[in-house]
Amino acid sequence: MEHRIVGPGPYRATKLWNETVELFRARMPLRKHRCRFKSYERCFTAAEAVDWLHELLRCSQNFGPEVTRKQTVQLLKKFLKNHVIEDIKGKWGQEDFEDNRHLYRFPPSSPLKPYPKKPTYQKDAIKFPEWNDPPPGTSQENIPVRPLVMNSEMWFKRHSIAIGEVPACRLVYRRQLTEANVEEIWKSMTLSYLQKVLGLDSLEEVLDIKLVNSKFIIHNVYSVSKQGVVILDDKSKELPHWVLSAMKCLANWPNCSDLKQPMYLGFEKDVFKTIADYYGHLKEPLLTFHLFDAFVSVLGLLQKEKMAIEAFQICCLLLPPENRRKLQLLMRMMARICLNKEMPPLCDGLGTRTLMVQTFSRCILCSKDEVDLDELLAVRLVTFLMDNYQEILKVPLALQTSIEEHVAHLRRVQIKYPGADMDITLSAPSFCRQISPGEFEYQRAYGSQEPLAALLEEVITDAKLSSKEKKKKLKQFQKSYPEVYQERFPTPESEALLFPEKPKPKPQLLIWALKNPFQPFQRTRSFRM
Repeated sequence: MEHRIVGPGPYRATKLWNETVELFRARMPLRKHRCRFKSYERCFTAAEAVDWLHELLRCSQNFGPEVTRKQTVQLLKKFLKNHVIEDIKGKWGQEDFEDNRHLYRFPPSSPLKPYPKKPTYQKDAIKFPEWNDPPPGTSQENIPVRPLVMNSEMWFKRHSIAIGEVPACRLVYRRQLTEANVEEIWKSMTLSYLQKVLGLDSLEEVLDIKLVNSKFIIHNVYSVSKQGVVILDDKSKELPHWVLSAMKCLANWPNCSDLKQPMYLGFEKDVFKTIADYYGHLKEPLLTFHLFDAFVSVLGLLQKEKMAIEAFQICCLLLPPENRRKLQLLMRMMARICLNKEMPPLCDGLGTRTLMVQTFSRCILCSKDEVDLDELLAVRLVTFLMDNYQEILKVPLALQTSIEEHVAHLRRVQIKYPGADMDITLSAPSFCRQISPGEFEYQRAYGSQEPLAALLEEVITDAKLSSKEKKKKLKQFQKSYPEVYQERFPTPESEALLFPEKPKPKPQLLIWALKNPFQPFQRTRSFRM
């Protein structure tokens, strides 16, 4: 009697609904019941259904032990409305479900909810300005891109500074980034980061990217107090002062001996009801209707707590600043009330933590169009949010640093050397895997030597170079990278093998200098008189 874990992805609420219906129909015990002197086969009472389904939901990792019996009754009401069950006489839809001995049965066929058609989308992320982007309006179609070929000549041009031959260079100034460019970069990289954390091919099915406001993201990152709470520019969107005062009263509830203001019995319950009424009458939940599917998708990562916190951090950056501020203040109050042992019971029969979750779950997360499991999903989210709100409502530093470095890179002046027009266009920064110190030292020591060794071999085997030119280039290489050169030529003999000495021609005999070498020796005339 277990749910399988439904991970992040589109239509997660529909998948959970269908799976719960299938489990309920397949495993709910059915037996013979008698009502008003008549027997009914293969049916169950309402109370039996509540008992069994409540246990199923509490044991499921998709919902958790926070699910109450009352919420289980609400779900069975939706089952009756959607004709998953019917009363023993075949009535459904308008009938009300209550936790009693009334008899119900399963209809012949169970209506599972169909999945919406997947919209057509492009898997490419939103385009933001790159280094070599032309100004807006310039067409880039049919522009040939030459691949980068690193031959010995190109290498020597690039490393001319190391060998003391500095070629002429020129400064290329990028077009100035506008405020709109920077906003698009923040939006694109934030959504790309969220897509990577969720492991999805596209965010189109869980989020309408066109409705994401880049100004909200930037405001939520930079316009914050020392405590990390968002500061609003428009003070009319602040919490009413009387609500804020009531929240501070409960969040900082003092010991009885420290009370200075006059109070009456049940004062704290009335203050709590005031706060609950305000948040219960919001026109839209704090996490907004638009982001409902995104937050529900993140709930599939709760088994990987660190990844879930990271995904929630990014989703909360997409909120309107006033919603993020209200959420921060509400979660801080809820957490402090739950941890305050001096706080009197705020509700008879319910624990403080359960009361907080039940009271504020619907004002934090719900769907615009009624989703059958949204109450249970909201409970799951608020429970996790209460336990990790301090981390979730922080700005993700890795994302912020990555975006700031990318923007700074685009604003830098570029130095161009002759022959550097074949450079590959710089790609958007990727999120790298952290490596161990030992692996870093190995890469630092050997990562750059392998390409240099390959380049040295290219110079050695280049048949177009004369011996004189080859010797000159090898001397330059030896001067710039002595370690690589020493590894290739550990001894003078190994270096000498590259340029073998040509054998010197033997001196020819002077035999050909004689006019008649084969004539017999003749005595010369004596000089003596």
